Amino acid sequence: MAPNVLSDVSASAAAKDRGAPSTRRFVVPRKLSLFTRPSSHSGSLVNRPLRRYDDDVALGTGYDQQGCYLARALEVVGERWTLLILRDCFYGVRRFTDLREHLDISRAVLTDRLETLIAAGVLTREDSGGHPEYLLTEGGRALWPTIFALSKWGERYTSGPHPSRIFSHTACDTDIDDFGRCRACGQIPGPDDLVVRPGPGTNAMHRSDRVARALENPHRMLTPISTAVAPAAE
Repeated sequence: MAPNVLSDVSASAAAKDRGAPSTRRFVVPRKLSLFTRPSSHSGSLVNRPLRRYDDDVALGTGYDQQGCYLARALEVVGERWTLLILRDCFYGVRRFTDLREHLDISRAVLTDRLETLIAAGVLTREDSGGHPEYLLTEGGRALWPTIFALSKWGERYTSGPHPSRIFSHTACDTDIDDFGRCRACGQIPGPDDLVVRPGPGTNAMHRSDRVARALENPHRMLTPISTAVAPAAE
């Protein structure tokens, strides 16, 4: 394996997060086996090798040669951080500062992702009292089933030192199942008819930013995160 390949990848990623142009290629090292994180769920992918690469493979940034609408979708929402930005928008996070603090993302990267989503018609930027806010469009809201399904996939096949989030149908005050269906009425409510709350268990990844504090309590999806959230205790 070529020396310093992993450090080259880390240096390139760090440069990108700082907003600096990267001069290095992302390379998957030769003979590298990839594994999933441990999980306690049955049927999980624990220590199951996914793929072994026999040659160095440069990772491109686009899917120009793929005649597939999955590729077209990934060109819009497939970059790192993009789905987490959209997740927070569904939670009701609208302002740049709140997104940046809750995601621990650099200003340059967040700006780039937001501009991409606006250009693709997934988000719109509107002025509110002198502050720009980022709102989901109809096309953006249509991504909710995908984000919900990926979250449920993560609960089943991965693990982490944090509880899951539970969603309930506002009209029935009943939790929805893993397929998004209300257990009481049988309907699949949209995100604007859902309340999100933390699941049981301790959270070793507890955060103190304003958005995290607001989401410690039940919160109506798409409702703006309150500007009156109390400051974190010293």
